Amino acid sequence: MIPDATGPRALRRPLVAGNWKMHGLSAEGAALAGRVTGVLADLFSARDRPVDVVLCPPFTGLQEVGRAVAGSGVFLGAQNVHWEDKGAFTGEISAPMLLDLGCEYVIIGHSERRQHFGETDASVRRRLAAAARHNLRPILCVGETWEEREAGRTVERVTAQLHGALEGLGRETAPTGLAVAYEPVWAIGTGRAARGTDAQEVAALIRRLLGDLLGPELAVRTRVLYGGSVKPDNIDEFAGQADIDGALVGGASLDAEAFGAIVRRFAR
Repeated sequence: MIPDATGPRALRRPLVAGNWKMHGLSAEGAALAGRVTGVLADLFSARDRPVDVVLCPPFTGLQEVGRAVAGSGVFLGAQNVHWEDKGAFTGEISAPMLLDLGCEYVIIGHSERRQHFGETDASVRRRLAAAARHNLRPILCVGETWEEREAGRTVERVTAQLHGALEGLGRETAPTGLAVAYEPVWAIGTGRAARGTDAQEVAALIRRLLGDLLGPELAVRTRVLYGGSVKPDNIDEFAGQADIDGALVGGASLDAEAFGAIVRRFAR
């Protein structure tokens, strides 16, 4: 169980999100979601939810996965959102469309979007603002490349990403339920996770930056996640850290039992 049950961490219910990326057809997604809800059913039978769980399937699976998790206590999330509500934006999806499908969460600024699809800090900010307008709860991703880490630029890069995403939003217009996921690019899909102490240093930096940008009250309530080759056998590295409140899980979220084990480690 997570320590410090009476301190600031008690204000933040842990959050574990599964990012399925481009995996699974609709029926496969519904079946996986059903297995996840079954594995975790006992956690959601309690009066006080010990952890928030989100599944983020591909867009084509949102409807069927949404049906599969309805009433289970598991939330539905998307992997991206456009900054406009409608228009000539071929291949994009808007916040109203995601809400129409039952989404409550959305991943924004994932490193794969930045690396392969030209996402910038400016476009991430616009997508984040769209989520805020429509009360979608964003999971904002930040993290450095291996080259940046080796050059000692982790603080510089994460600071630039957070400022780029949040500057101009202000405390009054900050997204409802904002979570920030620290995902070092070099750890995503590589099998090479960060050390827990290193992840904690960056998570603490993120919380300090959130205090500067959004104020101390929001900073202490904002959940900071770790993502990057998270598995049941390394989750203890992260779950015990003071400023890490959950995980954004990639490959392991495609295995209901593995994902369930990660969720249980954060349940309190």
